[in-house]
Amino acid sequence: MKIARLVPTALAAAVSVIALLSPTATAAPTPSATGTQPIIGGGYASNAPWAARLFSNGRETCSATIIAPTWILTAKHCVSGGGLSFRIGSLDQHSGGTTANGAQTYTHSSDLALVRLDRSVSGTYSRLGQPGSVSVGQSVQVYGWGATSQCGSEINCQSRMLKVANVTVTGGCSDAYGGSAICARRGNGITAGGDSGGPMMANGSQVGVASTSDRQTTTAYTNVTAYRSWIRSVAGV
Repeated sequence: MKIARLVPTALAAAVSVIALLSPTATAAPTPSATGTQPIIGGGYASNAPWAARLFSNGRETCSATIIAPTWILTAKHCVSGGGLSFRIGSLDQHSGGTTANGAQTYTHSSDLALVRLDRSVSGTYSRLGQPGSVSVGQSVQVYGWGATSQCGSEINCQSRMLKVANVTVTGGCSDAYGGSAICARRGNGITAGGDSGGPMMANGSQVGVASTSDRQTTTAYTNVTAYRSWIRSVAGV
């Protein structure tokens, strides 16, 4: 199956797409003991203060992390629509945490983007991994607000609450732009549309940014550890 980028897909007419992608679009219900499972499998996150939901022109679009008071890390293919805003530090993409707008965007040749915020946001920032901090066969965690099933038009089954799944690293591969990536196979869940830009965490450090997934068995995360010098040159971390 073709591996596709993780932005939500919508198969309706343009006017309908705008409505479906708005922050008030139908999302997965608040989790309960018998609620829908997130990511496609997986479970609900209980603690992720560095998580950020990305909106483009007011529409829920991707996932991201805050890595410094004024810096967001996400996927390049998430920022092309412009009009970026973020809800930071809340498990609920519709309320809580802190909101901020993107002031300037920097993109890499790989599927990475850094967004400078229009205000400083205090809190807990995602700690970035260094080369060697992830290995083949390791179980790592992936986070996002993306689709909870293969529902056709993935914007219709985004999760309101942040999700987490375990995946197993299988080796190096390429991201959506041919950049260095970490490939992983499905564990108790797999990423889908809307999880793009979200983190892969290994022992509490962010080692990847969600780029592609086949929605069934395989996902690819741009290798943050391979591009630490670029991140440091732009964001200073």
